[in-house]
Amino acid sequence: MKKLFLAWEDPITRAWFPVGSLTYKNNWYEFIYLRGAEEAKKIGFSGIWSLNDFDKVYRSQELLPVFSHRIMKKTRPDYPDFISWQNLSETEDDPMVLLSRSGGKKVTDNYEVFPYPEQDKNGAYHLYFFTHGFRYMASETIDRIKKLEVGETLYLMHDSQNDFDSNALMLRTKDFYLLGFCPRYLLNDVFPLLKKYPDAVKVTLERVNLPPAPLQMRLLCHLIVKHDDFQPFSSEMYESLAVPIFR
Repeated sequence: MKKLFLAWEDPITRAWFPVGSLTYKNNWYEFIYLRGAEEAKKIGFSGIWSLNDFDKVYRSQELLPVFSHRIMKKTRPDYPDFISWQNLSETEDDPMVLLSRSGGKKVTDNYEVFPYPEQDKNGAYHLYFFTHGFRYMASETIDRIKKLEVGETLYLMHDSQNDFDSNALMLRTKDFYLLGFCPRYLLNDVFPLLKKYPDAVKVTLERVNLPPAPLQMRLLCHLIVKHDDFQPFSSEMYESLAVPIFR
């Protein structure tokens, strides 16, 4: 079974909520609203178009439009570049993989997609993400990334001066060049573990995409977490509002 989450950001306050989960198993997709959707509703979230019932399990053998519209069409001339920027094979056409790597961001709405991390046979969790906020980085960073090497260890640091999220996590190189922010969906799960068990969390550079790659796909990172206390995305915000068929 493969699983993704859908997050919504309030365009005014920039408050962020996980509002739904998408699972794929036995050729069926299943979408369910999460407790985060109820919290988001308090500040203006009205649900997803055509998915109006918060208490319903939506099942389909076709990917729901809110997700399918976030996947680049293969007929586009820049599709091979788009795939390579995500460090995937040109033959990779699994929608769940494409969504989990790209994040499914669109300028026309305030949604983002992120995956439930995969667990290997040794109990470690693995997750890939692109750094955020690259456009805010200093000009020196642009020159520094040209010297980054795949597999290089990156370091997490707390951004105490962030006006929107006091727990924001930034990424830096060993020589203290700031490379951007970790996605916000990692904060509540990874940040407490990092403070308590620093060696349990590791980030390595998976791929560097130089121009013409867009800024939001410039640095692909690989997060590895291994600790018995790590239970990803298990807070109340991720509780399902309906009883899932897939378990």
